[in-house]
Amino acid sequence: MTEHQLPRWLMTLAYSGSVVVMAAYTLWLYAMGDYRELLIPLFVTLLLLTALLMHYSQGLTPAIPRAILLASTYAVVLAAMYYQPSTPLIWLGLPVAASFLLLPLWGALFLNILCTPLWWLLPGTSDISSTFALGYLALILLSALPPWEHARRGALLRATDPNDSDCNAYHIDTLKERLHNEYQRAAMLNKRLAVLVLHLPQLDMAEEQFGQRAQLALLGTLCSEVNSRCRDHDLLGRAGNATFWLVLPDTSESGALLVRERLQRALSRCVLVETGHLDTRISVCLPCRTESFERYVKRLEARAQALVEA
Repeated sequence: MTEHQLPRWLMTLAYSGSVVVMAAYTLWLYAMGDYRELLIPLFVTLLLLTALLMHYSQGLTPAIPRAILLASTYAVVLAAMYYQPSTPLIWLGLPVAASFLLLPLWGALFLNILCTPLWWLLPGTSDISSTFALGYLALILLSALPPWEHARRGALLRATDPNDSDCNAYHIDTLKERLHNEYQRAAMLNKRLAVLVLHLPQLDMAEEQFGQRAQLALLGTLCSEVNSRCRDHDLLGRAGNATFWLVLPDTSESGALLVRERLQRALSRCVLVETGHLDTRISVCLPCRTESFERYVKRLEARAQALVEA
């Protein structure tokens, strides 16, 4: 439902916090004697509690509880402004912010533009000025800037095209699919398979200190050295922000160690203007004969995490 998946712990906090806030709001309305306004917050509290339970379920897609959370946000703000016309208009920013956090960029823009006439039908907003209308549209555009910039940088830094001359690396989804094919081929034909896990510690620092040009130079250098020293059917893919997998079909452990030594020596001789000598950490990971593909992928991810923390 969202282009950049939010951390699970953050979503857990969002669901739990929304349940607590909505339950407190419902109790406050009950204590104030506003029984006419009590029904929608009470119903939304139950919906949010359901979304929290669905979030903990392993068999459901995360899009369903996120859709419930987003719909609940719109429903509560809409009901509050309908029953209490004196509600500050600043609360209109809550569903706008939630939509850009929980939806893809273009979906959030479409939803907010579609809902814009709806707010003007409410009793408290029918006589608002054109200045506020422009401010509301500006809020939508400003909220769209962070996900737009995130998507732009992701598209710039992800090498999804294997024929790209600047960085010949597969995206993680394509890489896993190709690795799965090689894994099945090795198992069926009794062939050998090895994967080198590479980590570039300077990659994150390069963007923070020197900008995207330095980061792209690092990526281009890595891909160029790998392409010039590996076979045509070897597969390089980006498995994380600064980690890569180099899939070596028909390669034994000794062969993979030789490739690692050759790459490490070649990369250590590369010198960039901004970052100096290229620092690379490389580890070899071979599948076991009785190991499932999912287990092997987890071992690769664990090996990459170990290189990051080293």
